[in-house]
Amino acid sequence: MKKLVISNKINNYNKTISVDGDKSISIRSLLLGSQSYGICKIKNLPNSEDVLHTINGLRKLGVKITFNNNICSITGNGLGSFKINNKVTIDAGNSGTFARLLLGLLIKGTHKVKLIGDKSLSRRDFLRISEPLQKFGSSFNLNKKGGLPIEIHATELIKPIQYKETRGSAQCKSSVMLAALNSPGNTIIEAKKSRDHTELFFKYLKLPIKIKRKKDFDIIHIKGEKQFRSFKYQIPGDISSSSFFVVLTILSKKSELKIKNVNVNPSRIGFIKIINKMGGKVRIKNKRKVYGEYVADLHIKSQKKIKSINCPVKFNSNAIDEFLIIFLLASKAKGVSKFSNLGELNKKESPRLKLGSNILNMMGIKTVLKDNTLKIYGNPNLKIKKEIKIKNYYKDHRIFMTSVIGGLVLGGKWTIHDVNSYKSSFPSFMNILRKIGFNASYK
Repeated sequence: MKKLVISNKINNYNKTISVDGDKSISIRSLLLGSQSYGICKIKNLPNSEDVLHTINGLRKLGVKITFNNNICSITGNGLGSFKINNKVTIDAGNSGTFARLLLGLLIKGTHKVKLIGDKSLSRRDFLRISEPLQKFGSSFNLNKKGGLPIEIHATELIKPIQYKETRGSAQCKSSVMLAALNSPGNTIIEAKKSRDHTELFFKYLKLPIKIKRKKDFDIIHIKGEKQFRSFKYQIPGDISSSSFFVVLTILSKKSELKIKNVNVNPSRIGFIKIINKMGGKVRIKNKRKVYGEYVADLHIKSQKKIKSINCPVKFNSNAIDEFLIIFLLASKAKGVSKFSNLGELNKKESPRLKLGSNILNMMGIKTVLKDNTLKIYGNPNLKIKKEIKIKNYYKDHRIFMTSVIGGLVLGGKWTIHDVNSYKSSFPSFMNILRKIGFNASYK
């Protein structure tokens, strides 16, 4: 197996880049397109493994899809129009978003569908999805640990439900929202604040949704069985993908970066708020609304001083995918940074909270991890002179990309295994690094 070796820091640069399309929105666009009437055209769809698994899975359910040059055409035949043969098996690969949201569209009918995934996805919790979906009337068979493989037994006799989502999980909320589309009457969801791409997409498609926003949660009403027409959509750049280049620039010397056309949905910019509190000074410019989502350009410059942070818990759900790279920034901060209530981080593709702490320890940074709270004792003068080996990390794409950024800004010799793991979410990652000035070396 090839390994990536990083032995030199990246040189200073002044560049303008674009990142791949937002993965969360991409998968939602494909799922909703499959339930529309007519031909949908989706632009800037990333060629990532998660998106390809979504496309292949929908094809197995009878949906006609073409995908070339980041442009996708989907022919939909309306709600509940999947053509499902019994004993069909859908492979979600590593995509929790596809697997969990798809289940919401499979509750109605007479079919049985088996859903599988890779080792990492199979370890993740699917009881959080099956339990609310069972209330609609369908049934599920899961493995003994509540994960994949899972078999769904659909029913024609589904009913609307009331559901309280307390984790701040957009995937749980969205799966129930998609299920509600096929249910008669009104489904009511009381959801802890989380990313709201599904709600915005419903509004863009003029689906019957009402949202009452409270301080810590939203009350969502959805009237089901409303058919909707095909649509056009352009996927904005992924802010999670952008985060790696934001921190790379902040920690590099005499460098500037502009990232064009990034999704800056208010439910996704917890990362930017945290970074700015730490002295990152990320600027959002040219902000406008496109297909219901806010899009803007990010402007970043190198910073000589990084401040520690007692991170407000209110940012957690809005930055859950970016905490690994935030931890890396905290390693160079002056003082002790504290991040609390991050149990959800261990329910991702890997136990990220534990692995993130371990990587910092390998770098020579003291951490204290207790009760899902991580304290990071930063060192503004951190210079790594030893070899660091990153392996056995469940092929987690964000562990890989965070480690690459660490190697490029902190020095030392980094040997990183599972060199293709980033392709599940961000296939252009290495190509963009090459444009900035990193010449990758493999062994």
